[in-house]
Amino acid sequence: MKRKLTLKQIARELDVSISTVSKALRDSHEISEDTRQKIKAFAKLYNYKPNNIALSLKNRKSKTIGVIIPEIVHHFFTTVISGIEQVANEQGYHVIICMSNNSFDKEVINMELLANGSIDGFIISVAKETQQKKDYHHLTEVINQGMPLVMFDRVIEEINCDKVIIDDVIGAKKAVQRLIDLGCKNIAIISTVDYISVGKLRTQGYIQALNENNIAIDENLILKVEDFEKSEEEIKVFLADKDIDGLFAVNEHFAIYAIKAFTERGLKIPEDVSVIGFTNGELSKLSNPGLTTVSQHGAEMGAQAASLLIKKLESTQDHDDAFQTIIIETGLVERNSTKC
Repeated sequence: MKRKLTLKQIARELDVSISTVSKALRDSHEISEDTRQKIKAFAKLYNYKPNNIALSLKNRKSKTIGVIIPEIVHHFFTTVISGIEQVANEQGYHVIICMSNNSFDKEVINMELLANGSIDGFIISVAKETQQKKDYHHLTEVINQGMPLVMFDRVIEEINCDKVIIDDVIGAKKAVQRLIDLGCKNIAIISTVDYISVGKLRTQGYIQALNENNIAIDENLILKVEDFEKSEEEIKVFLADKDIDGLFAVNEHFAIYAIKAFTERGLKIPEDVSVIGFTNGELSKLSNPGLTTVSQHGAEMGAQAASLLIKKLESTQDHDDAFQTIIIETGLVERNSTKC
């Protein structure tokens, strides 16, 4: 049986770039006649058939970027979108935004729909289910067909593409170190299950901060939430009998649920318990007391992601293996949920 090839495999076999293969199969006059004939003959020999994603290559200059985010409930993603749109619009690009609702299937459907001639490239923060399943075929398919892909925030290390992230470990360490500097001795963490990359990394930062200050790790002070919809009640139960004076939460929702749970127990924030969250969104600003948070600088992250993608789209040179990871530095925004 003849093997089914991708553009990337054809390029490797013939020692040319993916874009050269793509252009040759579309009879582009940018490619010499000899090279075109050689590539087309090789593709025919192995019965190469472009899929729906590959069809988008016919209309590569749609001047539109596809953005796929896991959810809209977090203020962070709205700030990322604003950064993407500002840079894209300045460069003459439009933006189409889809939400996966943290569903693997919906993420795949969104990518196939957008890649079928609608957009030139993708910016994506992957869904929780994608990280859990560890099935990245839709991502590798896009890359193999020569379409630029940029990941942000929730990224897959195994996928070779441009990425824009923060250092979640260092951001969490800064937050926990601040609690330690304030005199907190019994510090709890509310995180996510480990297959969600940002929660896992922020938990690592929490553990590192405690280790570096010779504070013993108490597993009873670590909560890993799996179902966001049930998180408020789960956090309330978790904190019902905990004797703690500091708490770090990996997002602002968890932090605010914790403050509510403490208040219902009759504890005062920050006199009895200091609380720090992650993501400096509107909830953090409007919370009572105002929530001290780690700022991810979402708008800057979005702007960098859009710049990376447009640079690839506008480049006249082949950079099939030239990828970079931009790390956005976090900052700690102090409000009234921590002691002065």
